[in-house]
Amino acid sequence: MPAPVPAGPAQAAPVLPPPAISTAGVLWMLGSLTSFIGMAVASRQLSTAMPIVQILVLRSLVGLAVAALLAPRLWPELRRHRDFPLHLARNIVHFAAQYAWTLGVALLPLAQVFALEFTMPIWVALFAWAALGERVTRIRIAAIAVSFLGVLIVLRPGAAMINPAALLVLASAAGYGASAVFVKRLTRSASPAVIVVWMVLLQLPMGLALLALTGGWVAPRPADLPWIAVVGLTALSAHYTMAQALRVMDASIAIPIDFLRVPLIAVIGWLAYAEPISAAVLFGAVVIFAANFTAMRAEALARRRARATG
Repeated sequence: MPAPVPAGPAQAAPVLPPPAISTAGVLWMLGSLTSFIGMAVASRQLSTAMPIVQILVLRSLVGLAVAALLAPRLWPELRRHRDFPLHLARNIVHFAAQYAWTLGVALLPLAQVFALEFTMPIWVALFAWAALGERVTRIRIAAIAVSFLGVLIVLRPGAAMINPAALLVLASAAGYGASAVFVKRLTRSASPAVIVVWMVLLQLPMGLALLALTGGWVAPRPADLPWIAVVGLTALSAHYTMAQALRVMDASIAIPIDFLRVPLIAVIGWLAYAEPISAAVLFGAVVIFAANFTAMRAEALARRRARATG
């Protein structure tokens, strides 16, 4: 009988370096959070002068002007009409989400809107599982449960009647999550720039049709013109700068920078609109953020370990 072979020392898990902090990535993320804040403030300003759907139409018109500049370069890809039904479905969902979000910005404290918007990763995980068959890890399930606890802290059911506009913002976060899953599928056959151009081309007629049905056009005042430019340009720059940041920097670093939107918009809401800074909203936002960040960090670490042991 052969002698037993002595067991060697257990192989230690590879020690991974922390994700790199990119100066360019930080600057892109600062541009993104500035754009999102600018879009919210401009939407709030315009909501006092015109209907919500008109804001979306004007926003798309500004986007159309930018798309016209990009059209010559993108035309070869645009004319192939790949996945047009998917583009259409994505933009119907995204348009509805934008309408609900803008209505929330008009009716709710801005910090509450941004806090509830941070539930989007929950919806992305759920829709990606349902539509794309992506696995939902145990830590992601725990994050979803804790995030809903954070939502309850923000909404405080029982302490006061829940504002229906808050539920609209939650619905908009779900819509944005579904839209992100559509984009994930669309990027297999379309560049991000083409996805944005299709967004403008499809959502502009949607807005015009809804505006015609409601008959709510209001002639913009000269004072509205700068805000129209801001809401249109920031709608494009917010997503572009975030995409650029995520190209050069790990999401586990980018997302904490993005979370600075919540305290910053709370201060802006207090200074510009006399909105009280709610401890419950800020605490609930921290709970939502911490749950999603922990899950994201753990999943990113697991992927890096898998690549390292490859």
